[in-house]
Amino acid sequence: MSAQYEKSPEAIARLTRQQRRVTQDDATEPAFQNEFWNKKDAGLYVDVVSGEPLFASTDKYDSRSGWPSFTVPVDPDNIVIKTDKAFGMVRTEVRSAHGDSHLGHVFDDGPAEAGGLRYCINSASMRFIDEADLEAEGYGEYRGLFTTESTSTESTSTEEISR
Repeated sequence: MSAQYEKSPEAIARLTRQQRRVTQDDATEPAFQNEFWNKKDAGLYVDVVSGEPLFASTDKYDSRSGWPSFTVPVDPDNIVIKTDKAFGMVRTEVRSAHGDSHLGHVFDDGPAEAGGLRYCINSASMRFIDEADLEAEGYGEYRGLFTTESTSTESTSTEEISR
C-alpha cells in the first residue's frame, strides 16, 4: 500500500460534533438517522479521521438495522477487533487500525452466503468516495472493485438479501 494513514490533531479538529462523539468517544449514532444507512452508490468508505480504506459498496447490504452494514472489510489490515464490555453486554468492537477510530461492531448474523458476518458501522465514522472520484481522491488502486460485473452482482445480492 502506497499511502500512509494516521490520526492527526488536524484531522480531529476537522470532525463534526457527531463524528467526534462516534470516532473518539465510542458513541453510536441513531439508527435510520445517519448519512449512509441506505446509500446505494458505488464507491469506497474510508475512515473519516485517517482516510484508510475500510469498506466497499460491493460488500454493503441492507441488514434492516438502520446502520450501514458490510460483509467484509476492503482491507483487513485496516480493521482492529476488540472486545467491548460496555453497557453490561459483551460485543465485538470494530476500530480503524491507523486512525484508532471507533467504527461500530461486528456480529455473526450476516448473510451466510457471504461469510456470516455483519459489520455494523456508524456513518459518522466514515467518508464516502464515489467510484468516479477514486483516482482524484488517491484511491485509484481500488477501482477494480467496481467493475460493471461486480456492481451488477452487488445490486442483485443486496436485493436478494433484503427479501
